Amino acid sequence: MTTTRQHPLQKVLESRIAIIDGAMGTTIRTYGMTEVDIRSGRFKDSKKDLLNNGDLFSLTQPKMIGDIHRRFLEAGADIIETNTFGATSISQSEFFVEDPREHGGRKDPAFYQKIIDDPFLKDLAWEINEQSAQQCREWADRVANTTGRQRFVAGAIGPLTVSLSNSPDPDDPGFRVVTFDQVKTAYAEQVRALIAGGADLLLVETIFDSLNAKAALVAIREVFDQDGLTANNRDLPVMISAAVGRGGETMISAQTVEAFWNAVEHIHPLSVGLNCSLGPDLMYPFLEELAAKSSAAISCYPNAGLPNPLSPTGFDLEPADMARYLSDFADHGLINIAGGCCGNTPEHIAAIAKALEGQPPRRPGTTVTEESYAESRG
Repeated sequence: MTTTRQHPLQKVLESRIAIIDGAMGTTIRTYGMTEVDIRSGRFKDSKKDLLNNGDLFSLTQPKMIGDIHRRFLEAGADIIETNTFGATSISQSEFFVEDPREHGGRKDPAFYQKIIDDPFLKDLAWEINEQSAQQCREWADRVANTTGRQRFVAGAIGPLTVSLSNSPDPDDPGFRVVTFDQVKTAYAEQVRALIAGGADLLLVETIFDSLNAKAALVAIREVFDQDGLTANNRDLPVMISAAVGRGGETMISAQTVEAFWNAVEHIHPLSVGLNCSLGPDLMYPFLEELAAKSSAAISCYPNAGLPNPLSPTGFDLEPADMARYLSDFADHGLINIAGGCCGNTPEHIAAIAKALEGQPPRRPGTTVTEESYAESRG
């Protein structure tokens, strides 16, 4: 999924390590928003709590979201993500549709077909994606014009609240709550809205379930083809990033890092990488394996360590800690794109950007083994 012309971000990746932003959810929490704030006037009558639906803030508190984008850009981010991690009709239904299980029913393909067909959810998902992309575009261009350095908008495509790989019913392992085509349809709507809003690239991220990700990638390809983008050389680069467990497997579909790369290699992504999941100290061996196998650029934006409710950000690692780990990754030839996921504020990204300034990007065949890495850290 690459253009016939070299994308400007590709040129950046050839010359230096690019910086991606940090955690939108973590940073939103520092603003002290309440249920009243996220509802604003528009959603004041919603029957479910909405505060955990952070994507809605793009509609009800756009100034705050713009301020967060500004702070990440000024911290040194080359790539900022749209606030659309859960902006599909399927994920938004968790906040706006009554759960049939509360009345003895179940979620199944018939239930999710109603979700896919629901005009309110379709329109809401489109609006969140388009508005968020426009907000990112405005700030990316504004900071680029001020600094003279191009910035890029990544349309964030999250993993969904349903799984195509596993059954939630232990007595019926073949049962799936949703179909591949339903997931693909929801993702296609998201992709079109992100493109309409001005995204420079598409980021399929925090992949727990490889089959969900496959549906997203098929949706992207079909949107490019059906909307005439391919014929006009307007394919957007695609970045792919998985979340892995302690054994290095995707958490629901349990693909190893090598198997995961083999499953997505045919897409010819701009980058493939790991995010969220483990803290950076535990991520090294899996990142090393991926860097050794992949012909694409390697991205890495881990959580700021493990969850810690006593920490101001909810995670253990401070900015200096994240900067040190990612600088080590760069020293050992592992990364082309670096940043942070959960627990990483603009201050974390600023420290990472400063630590990686002047560090050369990964070149295939130059990674260092986990043993050498461990020795270098004492």
